[in-house]
Amino acid sequence: MARILKQNWFLFGLVGICLITLADTTGTIAGMGNWIKSHSGADVVIFIIFVGSGLILKREQIRAGFRDIRGTVITIIIIFVVAPLVALIIAQIPINPSVKIGLFLIAVMPTTMSSGVVMTGAAGGNMAHSLLITVLASSLSVVTVPFSLSILVQSVDSVPMETAKMIMQMCLLVLLPLIIGLAFRPKRETLLSPIQKGIPVFNQCLILLMVWMGLSGAKGTVLSGGGQVLIIALLSVLFHAFLLAAAFASIHLFRIPRGRMESILFMGAQKTLTLPVLLQVKLFPQHGLALVFCVFHHFIHLMMDGYLVGILKKKKIVSIHKPTSDMESN
Repeated sequence: MARILKQNWFLFGLVGICLITLADTTGTIAGMGNWIKSHSGADVVIFIIFVGSGLILKREQIRAGFRDIRGTVITIIIIFVVAPLVALIIAQIPINPSVKIGLFLIAVMPTTMSSGVVMTGAAGGNMAHSLLITVLASSLSVVTVPFSLSILVQSVDSVPMETAKMIMQMCLLVLLPLIIGLAFRPKRETLLSPIQKGIPVFNQCLILLMVWMGLSGAKGTVLSGGGQVLIIALLSVLFHAFLLAAAFASIHLFRIPRGRMESILFMGAQKTLTLPVLLQVKLFPQHGLALVFCVFHHFIHLMMDGYLVGILKKKKIVSIHKPTSDMESN
């Protein structure tokens, strides 16, 4: 039990934050979250998260990742072209406008900063390539997210979105702190090792704080959502399954071998939770179910990809031992 809690504490934390905030009948917890949010809490948290992410990125591994140019191009296309198109197709289903906005928020996002890299390595893939994709996707999202999101959302809500202003905000909240983190990354291994262990945990705690702030403002809408939760779960599965299918199809089409395919699979299909929560808090606070979609999708894609890691690890073990058994039989 202790091992399960240690491995999945972030998922349990998400559940706990949601339950505590929604179950508080006094409104005290939600009130505190709203107060922090109204005093630029979301902006400060997101800035700190990306500074931390920059501190733990290994520049040597990022440079090594440039060797797989074809895999990089394929993954970036899946992240920023295929995902929004899939969301647009799914949005043709008659569903709640707030749910559609949540789907669009997820679809335009870059890849995850941590789980995708870890799963790539666990499945036997090239972690250096996954780190490169992380940096490239986060950098490109500064421009792609405002344009893609404004196009998609206009089909649902007439919320005015100033693209140039959003690009500037994302430069200040994503690109600048990421560069600061990379610039101040310690060179000594004695200092770097504890930082690399501690910052991912610290960043995940800050993401929980972001979810709490978003949920505090959307509490009324979420509680009145009712049966929409099941629809959100099904759509999350459908969306992520489409992205995995697109990644597998690309791997097959371009004949990407084991060792290189894993970063395309996990980095192409996974989406960060940090930025969609920030944008929901800042741009769509009245659409509480959009936040629910962001959180549910994160749960579901981690569970689906965790199962996939297990399958790929078993196949790798079989492929390693098969030649040996054949030689013995001869």
